[in-house]
Amino acid sequence: MSHYHIHGHDHDHDHGDVFHSHAPIGKMKLAFFLTLIILVVELVGGFISHSLALLSDAGHVLTDIAAIGLSWFAMHQSQKPASEKFTYGYHRSGILAAFINAMTLIVVAVVILFEAIDRFRNPQPVGSTWMFISASVGLCMNLYLGLGLSKEDNINVKSAVLHMIGDAVASAGVILGGIIILFTGWYSIDPILSVLIGFLIAFGAWKIVKQTVGILMEGTPRGISLEEVIEKICSVKGVLNVHDLHVWSITSGKNALSCHVVLSNLVNFQESQFILREIEHKLQHQGIGHATIQLENEEHPHDESAICSTNDHEHDHHH
Repeated sequence: MSHYHIHGHDHDHDHGDVFHSHAPIGKMKLAFFLTLIILVVELVGGFISHSLALLSDAGHVLTDIAAIGLSWFAMHQSQKPASEKFTYGYHRSGILAAFINAMTLIVVAVVILFEAIDRFRNPQPVGSTWMFISASVGLCMNLYLGLGLSKEDNINVKSAVLHMIGDAVASAGVILGGIIILFTGWYSIDPILSVLIGFLIAFGAWKIVKQTVGILMEGTPRGISLEEVIEKICSVKGVLNVHDLHVWSITSGKNALSCHVVLSNLVNFQESQFILREIEHKLQHQGIGHATIQLENEEHPHDESAICSTNDHEHDHHH
């Protein structure tokens, strides 16, 4: 009897830590309380100076507090171990938090826009001194927080950082507006800045919405090509074809895959295990850390298409 010889390689991969989170919970706690200080300063400054731009920024800061608070909560949740009810653990809680954060930001942007329109119709005098003081506090603290967390590869943290950097830019704009009002008395710059802040908030939030919806809908993760994944799997000696392929994200940066792999009838069981290890090794280098692979022979009853075209997976079973 002929054998299909596979020269296996030992690839030791620890799959137990694939979905472990290293989120900076301590940093998020600090960010929460510092952002609370920014909110108080900007609210007081906004009411005293009658600056809509500063109050708009305070509105943005309020959503920052909600964003950071939700992220903080979600990080605690994601550290819970997997259970019979939630076999992947609680990683998606962070995605839900990021989605809620982004949607609230869009609502805030719309409210700011309507308030700015009203200010254009009814201009109000604005005190520049408090604009300087309050906006400077916001600028310094948001830059400190945003830059300190900017290198974290966690969608929740990225969502919070987006809030912080957006706030820093908005605070810089408010300071600029205060300078213009101080030297020219042109109060219309205040609602103009408010509109720009609103668009800045909405643009950043929409990017987060798209990313979180993609994960919740279990779309193919960004940066992963299905064609390339199929090519890598089929390049393993003994593999004839791959079908019923699914690649998705559990949470940002935590990718999973399931598929059916067709092996030559000449491959025995021991050789099939070498093939399986080799496929897992190649998938690791594609950024896919959790793979569920069903091995089949040439007589399998399933559709050969790479992406399954049916929802109910009805297959002919021969007994």
